[in-house]
Amino acid sequence: MAQYSAALDDVFVALADPTRRGVVRRLGRGPTSVGDLAREFPMTLPSFMKHVRTLEASGLISTVKSGRVRTCVLNRERLGLLDDWLAEQRRVWEDRTDRLEQLLTEEDPA
Repeated sequence: MAQYSAALDDVFVALADPTRRGVVRRLGRGPTSVGDLAREFPMTLPSFMKHVRTLEASGLISTVKSGRVRTCVLNRERLGLLDDWLAEQRRVWEDRTDRLEQLLTEEDPA
């Protein structure tokens, strides 16, 4: 459970930045090189590489180097952590609102 929690924290931290969310969104369309990705963002390549390393450390992306080209690939399975967490939160809140609705619609016996 602690390992799951730490992994989920890493994913949320990685997605907290709009640049990194943009990278994930772009990689959702398919793998691309770091150079092509970096051109889409108004920053220097060294600054952009920090974002790539953060995403890679969180497990959201992986990179493969072939010659001088580093290609980024989205790890869709890692996004499953978010799906699982959100589904759990949805269940919790639906249960709470169902109980509230039940409480509000019950007739007062007095």
